[in-house]
Amino acid sequence: LDGGLREHCDVLVIGAGYTGLSAAIAAHDAGAKVVVVEAGVPGKGASTRNGGMTGAHPRLSWDQLNARFGPEVADGLFAEAAPALNFVKEKVQEEGFDCDFQETGRIQLAWSRSHFESQKRLAETVREKSGVDVKVLEREELSGEIRTERYFGGIVFEDHCAVHPRKYHASWLKAAMKRGIEVIAQCPVTALEGGEGSYLVKTRGGNVRAEKIVLATNGYTPKLFRWHQRRVFPLPSFLIATDVLPEGMAEEIAPAGRMMVETRARHSYFRLSPDRRRVLFGGRAAMRPLNLSVAAKRLRKTMLEVWPGLEGVALSHVWTGNTGYSFSHMPSVGAQGGLHYAMGFSGSGTVMAPYLGAKAGWAAVEDPRAETAYGWADLKTHWLHPFERPHFLSLADLWYRFAVDPRESRKGR
Repeated sequence: LDGGLREHCDVLVIGAGYTGLSAAIAAHDAGAKVVVVEAGVPGKGASTRNGGMTGAHPRLSWDQLNARFGPEVADGLFAEAAPALNFVKEKVQEEGFDCDFQETGRIQLAWSRSHFESQKRLAETVREKSGVDVKVLEREELSGEIRTERYFGGIVFEDHCAVHPRKYHASWLKAAMKRGIEVIAQCPVTALEGGEGSYLVKTRGGNVRAEKIVLATNGYTPKLFRWHQRRVFPLPSFLIATDVLPEGMAEEIAPAGRMMVETRARHSYFRLSPDRRRVLFGGRAAMRPLNLSVAAKRLRKTMLEVWPGLEGVALSHVWTGNTGYSFSHMPSVGAQGGLHYAMGFSGSGTVMAPYLGAKAGWAAVEDPRAETAYGWADLKTHWLHPFERPHFLSLADLWYRFAVDPRESRKGR
């Protein structure tokens, strides 16, 4: 990973997470000479610090997407759900990824009756617009999925999957390096001169001339790329892992072994570990950086709301990584000022980052495979975010903790 930086390349990719590595592979396989530079250690951020949930349906409803982007784009975004997930599945198979890949399916659990009614409408739209298999489960049917009294129903995405995120990232990195793609660690970009066709990129590892640039920094975008930084902000996601569960407990609390998410604004997501011996539980412990011991206590409290029977099980790990969130809650791929980019995955990066990373890589070399409805999901900034750091998240954190969360707790009773 560490080494000299070549003096010239066709495409320079900035960032070595899922997005950047996939972009590099796509551009390389289309015939370009590609170099990847990474400010720190490849994958140290959210690419290795997430829940490993692998699915691609839009986070917003069709009506919300229609209101923001129009009916054609809304249809297109729903239609790409299956191709995006299939892109990842095919890569796992073709490249021989060693990442604990499991076709578990994912269940979205309704926290309140009103949430369940919204889920039923969502399921109809997903079937109609994307052809993705979605199954609605009434409350009395949930016992085969999860043993808890907390939820009012759910919808199951049978084709969603699970990966081990660190192994998944390592597999993308291995796939890039076996092609001879240079991936340079500890090599932050310090300045950018010139323009498309003749960039001079200055880094701590030396200078490189590049014809095209793909920016793949998402929730770790530095101030050098101010336009992108104002449109995609870092939102931390925290996760905990339990100690090894007592014999038989995993099968008791999560008999279907699926990936699981909630509908409430805590954005809780949870699963069994790949070896089915622990619970991994993530979500919004805070919307700003937080001491990990405090984050662990908050997540454990939420976990015990779901599974009170885990009261006597200790925690073994807690970790965090920055998701890159857009103000539209949707990913975007495009070009600005000559820089190609894919970012703003808003919690769906396990699939959408490599899928849209490839789109950005193809766009940089003018390959027709770059076409995507996500190119119409423009990145927009907001008056709440005028500075380098997203200070508005501190106020949002208080609003959610003391207004939204208590209100949702009452609805869920």
